[in-house]
Amino acid sequence: MFDPILFAIALVFMVAGFVKGVIGMALPTIVIGLLSTSMSTAHAIALVIVPAILTNIWQTFNGPYLADILRRLWPLLLCTCLGVWSGTGFLSGPYAPYGTILLGILLVVYSIIALMRAQFYLPKGKETWIGVVCGYTSGLIAAATGMQAIPTMPYLQAIGMERDEFIQALGVFFTTSTVAMLFNLTHSGILTWELAIPSTLGLVTSLIGMYLGQLLRQRLPAETFRRCFLVSMILLGGYLAVDKIMKLHLL
Repeated sequence: MFDPILFAIALVFMVAGFVKGVIGMALPTIVIGLLSTSMSTAHAIALVIVPAILTNIWQTFNGPYLADILRRLWPLLLCTCLGVWSGTGFLSGPYAPYGTILLGILLVVYSIIALMRAQFYLPKGKETWIGVVCGYTSGLIAAATGMQAIPTMPYLQAIGMERDEFIQALGVFFTTSTVAMLFNLTHSGILTWELAIPSTLGLVTSLIGMYLGQLLRQRLPAETFRRCFLVSMILLGGYLAVDKIMKLHLL
């Protein structure tokens, strides 16, 4: 029997996988952003957590830099976990609706920063303690919204990694933070076996989307698609924030 909810979930994951196939990132961001328009942010995060972990694990081990990354970034990774665990309950507590507002704002901020191609630089003497702050902040934000890119992605860009090392470092960071999120989701009773079917469906359709996106990447300039994607994320983030603010009667 046709299930419109499962169809919508499959379509969202395929779109997210397609974008990841073209530009190499943003699968969880798109899934959480789009699904949060029709369900709670917590439910959307629970659906995407397993597919995100599996795709990020591949990215983590796809390169020769893993040992160097762990040696250099362990304070960031440790504090990310601490930040995530400090935020246990954010998704199911009384302030959970505000997580959607924060998610929308972060989507807008992240997309604007990416569109501007802002360049940051950190001297090695300040790398460790700023990494601690960025990791803990990213963990708290991830615990509330499921979005992990801010402020860690600008931090990783600022410490001067090679392109392939940077991509692998993103995989290590996202794997660490999403695995830490498993504890929060399980502890809050959000991650249940009922999500196994839609989550598995999402994984399969996202892989199909990634394959199609990689085919398109060979023909379409990735920069053109990237700009369209980021503008779309600004619009989506603005809609999420404003819609939830109106529903909470904060204006």
